[in-house]
Amino acid sequence: MSRNTYLTLTSLEEAKALWLSTLCPATGGPLRHETVPLQQARGRTLAQPATACVSSPAFHGAAMDGVAVKAEDTFGASEHSPKTLTLGTQAHWINTGHPLPKGTDAVIMVEHLADAAEYDPSVPKGQAVVIEKATFPWQHVRKLGEDMVATETLIAPGVIIGPYELGALAAAGVTLPVVFAKPKVVFIPSGSEIKPLADITPELLASGKVLPEFNSLVISAMVEDAGGQCEVFPIVPDDPAAIRAAIEKAAQSGADLIVMNAGSSAGSRDYTAQVIQEAGELWVHGITIMPGKPTALGRVGGKPIIGLPGYPVSAIIAFEELGQTLLARWQGRTCASRPTAIAHPFQAIPSRPGMEEFVRVTLGQVDDTLVAVPLPRGAGTVTTLSRADGFLRIAKESEGVPAQAPCNVSLIRSRQHIAGALLAIGSHDNALDLLDSFLRKQFPLFSLASAHVGSMGGLMALKEGRCHLAGTHLLDPATGKYNQAAIAEYLPGMALDLIRLVDREQGLIVPRGNPQGITSIACLAKEGITFINRQRGSGTRVLLDWRMAELGMKPAHITGYEDEEYTHMNVAAAVLSGRASTGLGVRAAANALGLDFIPVGVEEYDIAIPARFREDARIVALLEVIRSEAFKQAVFALGGYGVESTGTLIASAT
Repeated sequence: MSRNTYLTLTSLEEAKALWLSTLCPATGGPLRHETVPLQQARGRTLAQPATACVSSPAFHGAAMDGVAVKAEDTFGASEHSPKTLTLGTQAHWINTGHPLPKGTDAVIMVEHLADAAEYDPSVPKGQAVVIEKATFPWQHVRKLGEDMVATETLIAPGVIIGPYELGALAAAGVTLPVVFAKPKVVFIPSGSEIKPLADITPELLASGKVLPEFNSLVISAMVEDAGGQCEVFPIVPDDPAAIRAAIEKAAQSGADLIVMNAGSSAGSRDYTAQVIQEAGELWVHGITIMPGKPTALGRVGGKPIIGLPGYPVSAIIAFEELGQTLLARWQGRTCASRPTAIAHPFQAIPSRPGMEEFVRVTLGQVDDTLVAVPLPRGAGTVTTLSRADGFLRIAKESEGVPAQAPCNVSLIRSRQHIAGALLAIGSHDNALDLLDSFLRKQFPLFSLASAHVGSMGGLMALKEGRCHLAGTHLLDPATGKYNQAAIAEYLPGMALDLIRLVDREQGLIVPRGNPQGITSIACLAKEGITFINRQRGSGTRVLLDWRMAELGMKPAHITGYEDEEYTHMNVAAAVLSGRASTGLGVRAAANALGLDFIPVGVEEYDIAIPARFREDARIVALLEVIRSEAFKQAVFALGGYGVESTGTLIASAT
């Protein structure tokens, strides 16, 4: 086949409307109805109204422990004129839930009764009770049909049976509810370079020759969340005939929906759209969303098919918008929309006009402002979904959103989780990720989200009130000391506390065995040495520039000086991959990836916290964790860290 090309791009709204209108006729979807035992009905969707088989309660019953009486027999009773009721004739002992004896219509609580023998010793104990207050008809009585009446519609179709619905159905005697059969989805992974997870080893992954197939794991879980069941076919190679055979087999297998994963883009080995077109009908190829643009929609063998992009985030977003929506519509479920909140982007977020973009963001409530920090936007960065608190959707007509502009964010995490999150913006350090883990474990309601924009970016974020704390290691070239001079210069008059997090070794990260014999900063100017730098404003960049100035080196002397990464781990990854010969970073990053390390010096990494947050429960908890021996030991074990001063108040301004 020739190289694939996109048909006319379709907006998400148009694609979804076409998809649903074609596959969800007024007569209903393809799903049959079935009955299931109530004990197995949780999570299923009602296909017919559930009507009460019995009234509940089925009799007049006691709502309290006490005695059942005829209300008019108690009239006139008072504290000054108590009444005596004979047990067995005028009053009958009864427990909660038991039916009222014939002729009674009220219950007097046991707490309001006294044995008649206490008033009149001539009355045998246990034969009568005395009351000092009259009751009224139906007091403390659950009347017949109070909850529901037989034949009454209890739950409407389209409702998902949860714990509460199980209780209502059981009380109404509905032991075999009629539900939709679970929609069957067949997932076909494709790609000559992917292998099943069961066949993957760390060594195989490190070779770069194969990729793990895990989209089936994610999409299967999404199918189950939507009330369906998913069958995963074996991986299909990048071969048009094999792809067509797999799709046609799926269409004949009883599938309600076919999901073809990968091969829907415009590469020379992307055949999905063409196969759909040749074997059936291709309705849409290319949707104006990022991630998710290569999505294809159509029908083969009478069965709807989605061609999902291979990149995980693209596949997830496209299936959520189109696959889960279709499964819900077939079952009459309401597609619950996520709650939304107004958030203010920490920084400007540019976007490509003509494409609606789903930007993953972390969120933090700073004073009265909900701050959104964009996460990496690549379609293959699946970890951003597990780290995200929400999606900020940028309209396709827009070129992006400016910093601090109010934007709607659809929430993935609960508001409680977001309210408990501390937002750290500034320099990256591996100890921050460890700190988040310790904080969550010790204080489950709290978490630490960090954005890596360099030390200077963190101080500016503090100045503008866009974070709770900032990590910083800014060197003052004049004194050789860290952080305090920069804070005095850039945050004059701000009341804050400077807390030592770690003393850490900075140095040159090199491949194992140091094949190019790099020994110092001066070596960066040698021919054949390529460098990976940190971004402007980072403390590591300041340290590098200071050392270069001491040596009389200029940026032009270093190949790769302009190539930037935002974290120490990304610098280490660049060296590991061979993209660079070396980069300046912390020893912990080199240790994590099994690389060698040439020390350059020890620096002081601090966190700056505005004084107004001193009494904030989240900050109090964070400092407790930082000062704990368990945290210090865990940081020390990473390698390259000194923790003798960890948790120490270095400076305080009020």
